[in-house]
Amino acid sequence: MSTHDDHDHGDVQPVTDRVHDTSWSANLEKPEHASDRDLVRRQAVDAIEHTAGGNHVNLVTHGDHGHPSEYLYPTLEEEFDGSDLDWEYIEQCGCGGHVVRVHVH
Repeated sequence: MSTHDDHDHGDVQPVTDRVHDTSWSANLEKPEHASDRDLVRRQAVDAIEHTAGGNHVNLVTHGDHGHPSEYLYPTLEEEFDGSDLDWEYIEQCGCGGHVVRVHVH
């Protein structure tokens, strides 16, 4: 898995700073996410890497980027090829964002 330390996103707060040993949601639909698809992808990967096995993380993405299959799924396939996880599209939120649930086995 990649750590993405080579990306500079200024003063953007990390999506999490700990490993979650429970299912949780990562908010990737803040204003800074609206204009930065790379930030969404990077923080989605970080959220998955910070989710303990046997749990899932809901990636709540900004609606401005469209359906996650267009940009997030390819990133997950590339970053986690061969990993023991799977993901499913849950729904589009009333605010326009999208929820993808990633199960870490």
